[in-house]
Formats: sequence, C-alpha cells, structure tokens
Amino acid sequence: TVTLDDLTVFHQPIRGLIGPNGYSATLRELMKLALTQSDNTANDLVLRRLGGPDAIRKMFLWKQIDEVHFGPGERLLQAGIAGLEWKPQYALGNSFQIARAKLNRTEREEALSRYVASPPDAASPEGIVRALAALKRGELLSPASTALLLDTMASSHTGKFRLRAGVSDGWTIAHKTGTGQELGQRATGFNDVGVLTSPDGRSYAVAVMIADGALTP
Repeated sequence: TVTLDDLTVFHQPIRGLIGPNGYSATLRELMKLALTQSDNTANDLVLRRLGGPDAIRKMFLWKQIDEVHFGPGERLLQAGIAGLEWKPQYALGNSFQIARAKLNRTEREEALSRYVASPPDAASPEGIVRALAALKRGELLSPASTALLLDTMASSHTGKFRLRAGVSDGWTIAHKTGTGQELGQRATGFNDVGVLTSPDGRSYAVAVMIADGALTP
C-alpha cells in the first residue's frame, strides 16, 4: 500500500492515485511505473522492497556488472544534488522546489558541481552497454524475468525526442531515460539507454549519456 509518506520528489504520477486509504499496487505495477513513466516514488518503493541500495550493489557484484554505481534512492540523491538535507515535508506539494529556491546561487552551484564531479549513482556508457547486452543474452535474470523487463522497457512512455525519435520502421527499442537537475542554463544527466532490435532480429545495446551540458534557448 502506497501512502503519502512514501512520496519523493519531482515526477511521480502515482501521487494522483493515492486516496485516504492509500493506493494498493503490486510490485510489478510499481516496476512498470518506474520504468515506463520514470515515477520516482515507484522507483524508491521497489528499491526498498528489494533490500535497499546495498542489495542492488551486491547483485551488481555477483553478476559482474562493473562501472555502474547505485545511489541512495531518490530522496537523498535529489536533496544532495540541490544542496539540501532531506526532510519529509519536501515530498508535499512544491516544498522541495521552494526550499531549493531559497538557497543562494553559490550554494546550489557548488552542490551541483560536487555531484557532477563524483555522483553516487554514476555509470559509464560502456558499463551500461555491457549490462544491457548481458541482460539481452539472458545472463542476468531468468528467461521469464528477462522477457518481463525488456517488454516493460519497450512500453516506455518517456523520451519521445531521444533514442525513440531515431528508430527506423521495422526496428524496436526497449529503453530507459534519465534526466538530472537543472540550474540556470546548466543541465545534468541527459541520458537514454536501451536495446535496439533490427528487422532481422539482431540486437544492439546502446547508451547515450550527457553528464553536464548547457540548455539551448
């Protein structure tokens, strides 16, 4: 059961489904919301159900997934990027954005630069590609779980103008986008990674990741 106490920050469509008695969801539904709509609350709920960041890191080590680091979850991660310490009230309304806006520009710039220089959730494109290729080959999960994950990624609603925009007729893509915080004209974490499949059935793991850049007017 998802309650208001589970909310995080930024994009979380599940917020609109939570009533006076919460919202009952299966783990599969939460995973779908996290993967196809980039729902931050669903993402954190799945993370906690699986045992937290340490459990994810142990799985990466066991499966020899290298150059992919897993952060502390959306609440602590996003607060740290903004230069804040997480408080439960930040999940309500625009409280997080209001608190962030009260920081002076120098504080925010320093916090954002610290994150870009050493992000706790960092990954290299090569590491992501190796992991995606191993997933597609069936080396990470059971056949049923592999199919479920890739099928869910293929139904993603995000990234209309990212990798999906360049997919030719007859090709398919199973992907996941990621977007970091912005400050002025500075944009961080503009990413899209996934598995492209050609009409002849051959698959290609792809990762396009922009760590730090400038927004165009």
